[in-house]
Amino acid sequence: MLPIIGMYFHDHSSMRPETQPVYNDCGITKNDNFVIYNHLMGEIYIFSKTSMKKLMAGALLSTAVLGSFGYGSVNEVAAASVQSVQNGVANSNVNMRSQASTSGKVVERVYKGDRVQILGSSSGWYKIKTSSGKQGYASSKFITQSNSSSNNSGSQTPSTNASVEKVIAAGMKYLGTPYEFGSNRNSTRTFDCSAFVRRAFLDGAGITLPSDSRAQGQFVKNKGNAVTNINQLKRGDLVFFMSYRGNSASAYAGINKANQRITHVAIYLGDNKLLHTYSKQSGGVLVGEFGNSWKHRFLYGGSAL
Repeated sequence: MLPIIGMYFHDHSSMRPETQPVYNDCGITKNDNFVIYNHLMGEIYIFSKTSMKKLMAGALLSTAVLGSFGYGSVNEVAAASVQSVQNGVANSNVNMRSQASTSGKVVERVYKGDRVQILGSSSGWYKIKTSSGKQGYASSKFITQSNSSSNNSGSQTPSTNASVEKVIAAGMKYLGTPYEFGSNRNSTRTFDCSAFVRRAFLDGAGITLPSDSRAQGQFVKNKGNAVTNINQLKRGDLVFFMSYRGNSASAYAGINKANQRITHVAIYLGDNKLLHTYSKQSGGVLVGEFGNSWKHRFLYGGSAL
């Protein structure tokens, strides 16, 4: 795709009378041909008056057309606007901004492991599109290009990222809901940890998870998504914990976690945050820190989607 910096037309007096016309950004030759000079590419594009009228009327000056002028019919120009889009993945949590600058407004948070489409690049920034369809700019340091590319003219493969956000949004609706061990799975008046997770996935993704945390852990393992390294967790993953034995690492020394029983489940939000519920004293459903006491108890985690 060839970027056009801007469009403005000079009158005929700005054109030299020689046989070879002089082109200046956008202009009209003495033969009434429309001319566009692309500064970035150093190339010139010529349209007859009839072709230009068809192009303008057919495309209504859409962004796709203004970004890809060339010789040929309107259909050929439209086809030229179909570009190959590079896929990428966030290698760290990063803010997506409204412009390629740290002064740009944050329009969305992209989390480590999230997949994006790379639409372009400029001075250390990528223009990206998230799975939710939002577009913006992120530092290229935090986006790793993948080997595959996709064509942006067709329908996109549905991403789990969109489902993750729906699950999290569904869970957030229940912030402050009281804790009750062994709560009714068909009620939203109270939750224990596994009932809350089950409800978030049912409301947000239409997925009915098993009723207890141990079965939910096996569900994740059966999908082949389980990881034991906390650094490999992604936003929306379920995280599973053993029983509390103390706040210090020494309280868990020598324990074979592979043999430990799951006693708690939470939803990982990224940025060292957990969405879960675990006691009446804590106030029910909450967003809390993934602190050391939880990290010492961590067994494994992974996606249930």
